[in-house]
Amino acid sequence: MGVDIQKVSKSFGDNKAVSNLSINIPEGSIYGLLGPNGSGKSTTMKMIMGLLEPDSGSIDVYGLDPKTNAYEVKRIIGYVPEEPHLYEFLTAMEYLEFIATIHEVDDKEFKSKVEEFLNAFELTGHEHEVLGGYSHGMKQKIAITTALITEPRLLILDEPLGGLDPKSARIMKDLLNKLTSEGVTVIFSTHVLEIAEAICDNVGILYKGELLTEGTAEEVKKLSEVTEGTLEEAFLKLTDSSNVRDIVEALAK
Repeated sequence: MGVDIQKVSKSFGDNKAVSNLSINIPEGSIYGLLGPNGSGKSTTMKMIMGLLEPDSGSIDVYGLDPKTNAYEVKRIIGYVPEEPHLYEFLTAMEYLEFIATIHEVDDKEFKSKVEEFLNAFELTGHEHEVLGGYSHGMKQKIAITTALITEPRLLILDEPLGGLDPKSARIMKDLLNKLTSEGVTVIFSTHVLEIAEAICDNVGILYKGELLTEGTAEEVKKLSEVTEGTLEEAFLKLTDSSNVRDIVEALAK
């Protein structure tokens, strides 16, 4: 089960966003989808969710094809975008109730889960405030709560820790480990490679729509011949950005 992507390609006009991509993500694991801007990460995630159709190749999400079973796939996926898009004229509780109704979440379970997440993210007492008055970090916490109250089998996170305070980020990381122990599969896209190295079981590095390499953080470092460095150094080397550090140091002089 989990997610299986086989020889998937997607173009927008003359721009090949994803080229012959094959990735297998086992159920109950955290997979870090890494790459610079324009590498194909967002396009890949949208194809998994059934928001875009691949030009060729196949995608299997827990035995379902997002192209032919888009509704069923969306029901088992929780998605947290980098920039949360919420109905800001609603209060946080009204918005969460609206999402729960759409996904037919049991009322008793909903109340229990919302109370748990609001307490964990220190939002208790703010749930009846209009979302338009929330800070970016508070909106991100509501977006995460929205994705989790539906009990997804697949959780897709696009820069989910952006805007979170250190305590909430730690809670989120611990929560991901708990979810995967219960069989939830997580696809995690982030620019903070220390986070990917710390929590992902495997990572795949995309560059110009192609998968350069994948494996555990240690395997990726070994393949890039950065045996004693960090995943960030391996990433820079693999994406031909190894001169970035020199540029930064020169500018700082």
